[in-house]
Amino acid sequence: MPDRVRVVVVDDEPMVCAHLRTILGSAEDVEVVDDANDGAAAVESVVRHQPDVVLMDLRMPGVDGLTATERICAMPDHPAVVALTTFDADQYVLRALRAGAAGFLVKSTSPQDLIGLVRVAADGHTVLSEEAKRRLLAASGGQQSARDRAARLARDLTEREVEVLTCLGHGLSNAQIAGRLHLSEATVKSYVSRMLVKLECDNRLQAGLLAYDAGLVAR
Repeated sequence: MPDRVRVVVVDDEPMVCAHLRTILGSAEDVEVVDDANDGAAAVESVVRHQPDVVLMDLRMPGVDGLTATERICAMPDHPAVVALTTFDADQYVLRALRAGAAGFLVKSTSPQDLIGLVRVAADGHTVLSEEAKRRLLAASGGQQSARDRAARLARDLTEREVEVLTCLGHGLSNAQIAGRLHLSEATVKSYVSRMLVKLECDNRLQAGLLAYDAGLVAR
């Protein structure tokens, strides 16, 4: 995690931006470098400020948060994008995760948890509870094009990699996968890192969604 986490806050409600800025600004190691009120401004802000984390409202007029997430996650060395939402089962959340978001936060998240989860995102980890992860993975209903792509990518995996990918589809942590497959956590971490490259995924959550699309995990 960087010594000081630089954050861009994106929401079409200025009051929400001001509230998030106040909360995050209370932490000595977190700095809100900019806020934006639509997706286009968010993309410009990321280019200009090079933040570590973007808190992205998904439902905005004009260029929405989904489009902005796709554009930001297509950038080289892009920041962690964390979706802000009201409902954790929202289909917008699934689409944001498929676009490369590192997770999501409900807007009712407590101030202390918000600060902690921003740090987690800056450190390269998924911002998502295990229960929410399982619900979202189970709700994933990929389109035929996504299923075809997932099946094609999965065919290039080794048998062991398929086992690890299936575990990701069940929302398991590295420690849980290690226990299930009788491997060390370091070995699991190595498998996951290689698989993300093979599967063209930005993070383990995207890989978990791909496991569903490939039919490795029953819905």
